[in-house]
Amino acid sequence: MSVRMRHTKGHTGNRRSHHALKNRVVVKDAASGNLRLPHRLDETTGAYRGKLIAAPKVKRAKLERNHAKLSEAEHERVHQLERAEAAKSKGSSGIIGKLTGGAKPKARSGAGGGGA
Repeated sequence: MSVRMRHTKGHTGNRRSHHALKNRVVVKDAASGNLRLPHRLDETTGAYRGKLIAAPKVKRAKLERNHAKLSEAEHERVHQLERAEAAKSKGSSGIIGKLTGGAKPKARSGAGGGGA
């Protein structure tokens, strides 16, 4: 049977030097003022870079119940929700499809695909 190599505290420390937790970068959204991660969708408004991508996380039943009491801005938000759901059902799948409006990718932009 072979003799095992020494396992020192320094070797263990070197291995564990990459185990430290790093601080998360959190940015304040310019439009809504909510905290979010950079390069991520704002979950409360459903917007990314100023465009409505997904329906915001709002209790829909509560909005419908109080529809008569809503202000003009809240009415517009409900209509944005309805437009977002209609766009979602059209078939432009994924965030990239929604950002580009469902346009086909260029020939050299992805894996495979020859072309002119």
